[in-house]
Amino acid sequence: MIGGTYVDQEMMDKIKQFKQEGKVVRRIVAWVTIIVIALVLFIGIFGAIYVKSALQPVDSDSDQQIEVEIPLGSGITAISKILEEHGIIKDARIFKYYAKFKNQSNFQAGNYTMTPSMTLDEILESLKTGKVYREPLMAITIPEGLTLEQIGKIVEKHTKYTKEQFMDRVNSKEFIDYVMSTYPELVTDEILNENIRYPLEGYLFPATYAFYEENVSLDDVILPMIEKTNSVINEYKSLLAEREMSVHELLTIASLLEEEATAKTDRETIASVFYNRMEIGMPLQTDPSVLYALGGHKERVLYEDLEVQSPYNTYINPGLPPGPIANAGVVSIEAALNPTDTEYLYFLADQDGNNHFAKTYEEHLQNKNLYINNKK
Repeated sequence: MIGGTYVDQEMMDKIKQFKQEGKVVRRIVAWVTIIVIALVLFIGIFGAIYVKSALQPVDSDSDQQIEVEIPLGSGITAISKILEEHGIIKDARIFKYYAKFKNQSNFQAGNYTMTPSMTLDEILESLKTGKVYREPLMAITIPEGLTLEQIGKIVEKHTKYTKEQFMDRVNSKEFIDYVMSTYPELVTDEILNENIRYPLEGYLFPATYAFYEENVSLDDVILPMIEKTNSVINEYKSLLAEREMSVHELLTIASLLEEEATAKTDRETIASVFYNRMEIGMPLQTDPSVLYALGGHKERVLYEDLEVQSPYNTYINPGLPPGPIANAGVVSIEAALNPTDTEYLYFLADQDGNNHFAKTYEEHLQNKNLYINNKK
């Protein structure tokens, strides 16, 4: 009897302990369930807020124009990534799913000018039509080979700002300091050379610029031109490093090529002439540098002009001028980076704009007699 009572009591204790452990387990399960439900609700609410935000424009008040290139054959995944990288959309995945939800496809490859204020529907419509969705209120086209003063005249024609206001701003210390701090790899201390006429000469890229607001500031007109130069030069960073060439040197050589150019100009071969001359310490003797030194255009450069005392005169100064003499386009920039491998030291252009090259001065004189003086 004593043994049986002991066994019954032991069983009762175990049952009681089991019940207590069951209560603890149920409490734990209840708390875990509550936490999981709370997390699910939090994630759901946060996700909904995030998706709603991602469906909105990046900045509905922005009038910044951003150039976006969509390569041929790009699918919605690649396009979404490009748009996100350029700050046109907030989230590539959301945009991709939105496009699929809207059953949008057959997007056009090409170069687009977009703004962070565009809605997703506006972006999709732009990509389908191959056109900028918002029509610009004003567009300014800067051709290749213009100087800052010539660009100032164009700005004066299309905006409320005069050429003098443009020149004052682009040459002001405040503006130059801002540009140098904003684009430190593009605009360096080289532009501060005391022999340079205008520090930012050559740094405003020739292109068409669209404006979507009525009252744009003068900075809003100028800065996109510098931003464009920065984006173009970024494509050639590796080549610049390989050539051991600074951006300032590149833009200077490219400006000479731009000014020497005709419709039929072989810029890569002209570039080889410049490099060949610099390698042996021979003056470049390029007429456009003399015209820039004189401060104006002439139909014909006279012998007396070649003696003008100026650091830009490449007839009396060896090497490159202190800075660009004009704003060069992509073709001249690429020619400056990829000169033809030649032994030429001379060239001239005939009346039809064709170039004729020579290795020696004697050959050059023969070309001059043949193509300029029409002597057989």
